[in-house]
Amino acid sequence: MTVRREMPYKEGIYFITFTCYEWMPLIELADAYVAVYRQFDILKLEGHYVLGFVIMPNHVHALLGMRDKGESINKRIGTLKRFLAYDLVQRIQESEKTDVLEELSRGVPATDRNRGKLHQVFEPSFDCKECFNEEMIIQKLDYMHENPCKGIWQLAESPVDYKHSSALFYITGEQGLYAVTH
Repeated sequence: MTVRREMPYKEGIYFITFTCYEWMPLIELADAYVAVYRQFDILKLEGHYVLGFVIMPNHVHALLGMRDKGESINKRIGTLKRFLAYDLVQRIQESEKTDVLEELSRGVPATDRNRGKLHQVFEPSFDCKECFNEEMIIQKLDYMHENPCKGIWQLAESPVDYKHSSALFYITGEQGLYAVTH
């Protein structure tokens, strides 16, 4: 479900997906995987937890355990995306990819440009689905872990071979590059 309305906040486990502007492979282009991990770390410091994830070249799937901290999920994920966008833009600037920056600048809606926004790094909405039971959690973990191996991606032969994912933990019991909570 694309979130264009305020999600009622309650403690729970949520499957979240957010996408780079126009599906551009900005995470890969900026080599910003570590920036996503930093945002996960901030969530953990706030008392939330990361159950599973896959960071693709142009989008992120995450299974997040959210604690009720008095702010909406929309606001929390919006903040995550905003700070991640700053990191991506900085990395793209450092790599001198001015054509990409120009395209991201052209994507800023006039109302946002009037408020000082310079680059449209992510699509404005995100997908959020509450996971009500173990069956749904397993379904979402399987979906995200298979993502790098299917369709146009073919980034790995097997989910355990894709390093920007929690698949290694769920399949072998070994934590990968980023530790998740089971």
